[in-house]
Amino acid sequence: MTRTIWQASVAAAALMTSVPMAAQTTPAKGWMDASRTPDERSALILAQMTLEEKIAMVNGTFGSALKRGNPNETRTGAGHVPGVSRLGIPDLYESDASLGVANGGEMRKGDVATALPGSLLTASTFDPIIAEAGGRMIGSESRAKGFNVLLAGGANLVRDPWNGRNFEYLSEDVLLTGVMAGAAIKGIQSNGIVSTIKHYALNAQESGRNALDAKMAEAPMRESDLLAFEMAIEAGKPGSVMCGYNQVNGHYACENDFLLNTVLKKDWGYTGWVMSDWGAVHSTVKAATAGLDQESGQELDKQVFFGAPLKAAVAVGTVPAARLDDMVRRILRTMIAHELVDRPPPTMPQPIDYAANAKVAQATAEAGIVLLKNDRDLLPLAATAKTIVVIGGHADVGVLSGGGSSQVRSVGGVPLELPMPGGGPLSSFIKITYHASSPLAAIKARLPQAQVTYLDGTDVKAAAAAARAADIAIVFGEQWRTEAQDVETLDLPGTQNALIDAVAAANAKTVVVLETGGPVTMPWAGRVGAILEAWYPGQKGGEAIASILVGDVNPSGRLPVTFPANAAQAPRPTIPGLALVKAAEARNAAKPKATTLDLSTVDLTGGVPSFPVEYPEGADVGYRWYQRKGAAPLFAFGHGLSYTKFAYRDLKVVGDAISFSVTNTGKRAGADVPQVYAAPAGQMRRLVGFQRVLLQPGETKQVSVTIDPRLIARYDTARPGWSVAAGAVPITVGRQAGDAVLSGTMQVAAQAIKP
Repeated sequence: MTRTIWQASVAAAALMTSVPMAAQTTPAKGWMDASRTPDERSALILAQMTLEEKIAMVNGTFGSALKRGNPNETRTGAGHVPGVSRLGIPDLYESDASLGVANGGEMRKGDVATALPGSLLTASTFDPIIAEAGGRMIGSESRAKGFNVLLAGGANLVRDPWNGRNFEYLSEDVLLTGVMAGAAIKGIQSNGIVSTIKHYALNAQESGRNALDAKMAEAPMRESDLLAFEMAIEAGKPGSVMCGYNQVNGHYACENDFLLNTVLKKDWGYTGWVMSDWGAVHSTVKAATAGLDQESGQELDKQVFFGAPLKAAVAVGTVPAARLDDMVRRILRTMIAHELVDRPPPTMPQPIDYAANAKVAQATAEAGIVLLKNDRDLLPLAATAKTIVVIGGHADVGVLSGGGSSQVRSVGGVPLELPMPGGGPLSSFIKITYHASSPLAAIKARLPQAQVTYLDGTDVKAAAAAARAADIAIVFGEQWRTEAQDVETLDLPGTQNALIDAVAAANAKTVVVLETGGPVTMPWAGRVGAILEAWYPGQKGGEAIASILVGDVNPSGRLPVTFPANAAQAPRPTIPGLALVKAAEARNAAKPKATTLDLSTVDLTGGVPSFPVEYPEGADVGYRWYQRKGAAPLFAFGHGLSYTKFAYRDLKVVGDAISFSVTNTGKRAGADVPQVYAAPAGQMRRLVGFQRVLLQPGETKQVSVTIDPRLIARYDTARPGWSVAAGAVPITVGRQAGDAVLSGTMQVAAQAIKP
């Protein structure tokens, strides 16, 4: 059966009020003794809990159910799980939080939060310190708003350039994703709250995401997506893992025994709890015994699988009572270990230093914006430029952000919000939203001596004429992406390519600034003077873009994903299952339209039948795929230019330790990101180390990295475990994938590593 949000709230309340009076007598709370271990304390709590209380802890409602039950409740968020007040166990208040404390939902339109740039931009910094600072900021705002669980930590590898949700993920590389996701999670959890890591696993496309079956053999999965999650979990120690919507090798991710029990809990020794994505549960017995610990956002499931059905399954033994206890114990232990019990968040919103947090967002954007091209040192903008025309991209009002559950309505308001193209059941929730940070205003503020004008770019001829009359033309190109749908072309939408071509033909000093959620094709790349990839730059993005353009900040971002020369270069040039999705959309379009969004009637599959998505590239994701195919991309992974120059010298390889020197040989201070790659026998070259280095002109610093042996190993399913082959492993140091400024060899002894 299905349930409305109101029914879910009533049912949750009924479970709590049905506790026998005798059980409500509070015993001596030995579990509140902070000197005891989380394991000891959780065991003591569990011994006092009734069956009804245990069941209530393993299923959660949409956070908006709180608002409907209590108009004065400020914490609506994404989800809510009742605690056990008689035992001193607080409720779980959950918020989406990939890019800030998300508040784009219908119930919280009056709320604001600090909006970080998209995750791809954060990854472009190649700096875990920056990622951790962003996480710490988000976590602090979350706690001040009364939340204690953040649905953050996107660690899916970018396998396809067209994925609509790529802007929420970090990179196509295992090491970069693991390091940056772990750092962000560590920062969030430093506030005494829990962060998830998501969406486990192989959740690599949005089209048909609730129906698709991701196909990959165990070894390449262990060497790619699973290794990225493993490294991030080791570094960040997230309190919860969120399983995704998709199937993996024939089983839904949230009822996948291999992923949840074998890999996560057994091999990796994970002690936190597994929560579902909202609407990702499809069974009771299979999901519970396969390792799912908590059903989230249960209104989106076909029924509340972890409510009455789970209680019945425990009663007859199809789900052992010990398994239910394990589910609850994992939640309790994590709550204690992360201070949710001893230091619960405030019940009323607390003051937030939004000005200080805005500086974190701007500093992140300035470190992650990537200078892709800069012919004849067109940038930074010369102080002698008297006339500058800024064209397109709504640069007069703000900067673009990605859509979906990660949407943050940022401090400063929303200067422009446009409807989701194509409509559909999520169109009341998902909008094209801009942050109030105008690049035009920021450029004018930094260049008061110049005449800076703006055209919206809709009239291509007028834009070309204005460019011809100006010293410099800056064209803003944009491509919006969102959760729940993929982009069907890597081209900039509409007439933007024609606009850029016309402006470039009119003025050789044309700069293109891109605001995109992933790679785009650039048929005009050879005809423009400079290209800046600003991604979705967050609530201070306009200021950050201007800082780079005028030279107040030296560009230091590096691409965390490959930009293909054309869509045909990608492993999947077209979106698998798209025809099935389109057919279902056509059927749904013919049905009567609902006037309001009723979650209890939403079919997340959209009527799309199950279909396979094959990943023949296996562990050779991103730049390793291009290497394997011998294809030259438009811009390589790791690419990024600077206004200064750097020299690498004195490579030393001792065991698994690599060291070398980096010198700023230019005239400006700036950061560089030297990258270390290894090419084990029989494998494509891969990133094994990196470090962001800030240098003054003439300054030299030593860089040292130690190689994780799993990055030069193969996973042996027969052993099982990792196997490092003895022999010589070529090592290179360069500025991007395929670059070799320095070369050396690492001698490796045979090694076996347990999973």
